[in-house]
This record gives sequence, structure tokens and C-alpha cells, in this order.
Amino acid sequence: MPALALHQLRTRHIGPVDLDVAAGECVCIRGASGSGKSLLLRAIADLDPHAGEALLDGRACSSMPGPAWRRRVALVMAEGQWWADTVGEHFPAGCTPTWLDRVGLPAGALDWQVARCSTGERQRLALLRTLMQGPAVLLLDEPTGNLDEDSTARVEAVLDDYRREHAAALLWVSHDPRQAARVARRRFLLEDGKLVEEEEGGKAAADKGKAAGADRPPDTEGAAW
Repeated sequence: MPALALHQLRTRHIGPVDLDVAAGECVCIRGASGSGKSLLLRAIADLDPHAGEALLDGRACSSMPGPAWRRRVALVMAEGQWWADTVGEHFPAGCTPTWLDRVGLPAGALDWQVARCSTGERQRLALLRTLMQGPAVLLLDEPTGNLDEDSTARVEAVLDDYRREHAAALLWVSHDPRQAARVARRRFLLEDGKLVEEEEGGKAAADKGKAAGADRPPDTEGAAW
């Protein structure tokens, strides 16, 4: 059974979308600006009205309260939500300097004023905050979009370790075809509201139906989180 399953999901001009993402698998979606990639993730997270169904381990989103669903199926947006003055007020007590170092932030980052953080710093902090909640599915909306090459590599490594250690399902939106090739075995283009699977080399496959290959065994061996 896939960790995340989309059945005829539709929102605004997107869909119907059918897609399975296995536990321990990363699937990447690319598309032109305005194609609806972020809208699709918001619908999966039950933040926007939608038709069809999203399921987590066979349990329908419609059978769960929204906050409970989002604790397990977490959307990581390019800019997180901040409601207090300092970074540390947004984190549980278990956040250690090791966590911060892995994304290239100093141990004192929890004492920073949120208003003085750069966009890239806030993006990495928001990602760490989400990972500490232990979601089963990560919906990643350009998680390295505001980062330099070194920070991008760090974040990619952190997410890969989390996927392996927690057998998490990752649905990763990226504008960069090179990044898509690095992080995901299955890659899709969002075109005219439909998901089109890419072949090796970046060409779109003809089959626009349900994504094949969900039974491919995910790579769950490797570094511990």
C-alpha cells in the first residue's frame, strides 16, 4: 500500500490527478511558473477546496480533521509561518545544535530575531521545524528555492536522510531539472493541469494516467537521521 495516494484529485484548473508515492520514495514534480504546482500541494495538504481524495496509508483525508492530517502530511512552503519574535519560540526543546549545523546554521540561531533572518535562513529553519514533528509525508514546495549551492546540497542531504530513516514519502516540487534528477527516481511535469511522467533524459512519457512504478522497492538503506 502506498504511503500517499491521490485518487482523481482536482482543484481549480488542476486534475484529475492520480498518483501513488511509496513509503521511502521521493517523487518530483516540475512545471512552468503558474502551472499549479503549489496549488496541487495545497490541495493535498487540505488547505484549499478540492474534489477527489488523498489517502495516507489507506486512510482518507476526508475522514480526518485538517490539523491532524497536516501533522502527518506536512506542507513545507517556501516561506514558513512565524508568530513570535525569536526563532527558538517556534521550536520544541529537543532542537539541538546538531540539527542546526546540518543545514548550515550556527548553534545560536535559535536566539535570532525572526525579523532579522534572511529568506534562506527562514526557509531552512521552517524545514527543520517541520522535520522535528516527524511527518510521514513531506510536501516540499521548492525547499531550496532561496538557497545557494552549498545550502542546497545540505538540505538535499538532510531530506534524503529523513526519507531513509523514517521511510517517509516525499513529493518534491522543483523548477530545476538537475535537482529533480538528483533527488527522485520518478519525475513528472505538470502541464495543462495534468501530470505527465518524464522518461530518462527528461522527455515526457505518453502515459498521463496513474503513475506506474509505485511498487518499485524504495531505497531505505543509508545514513541515519
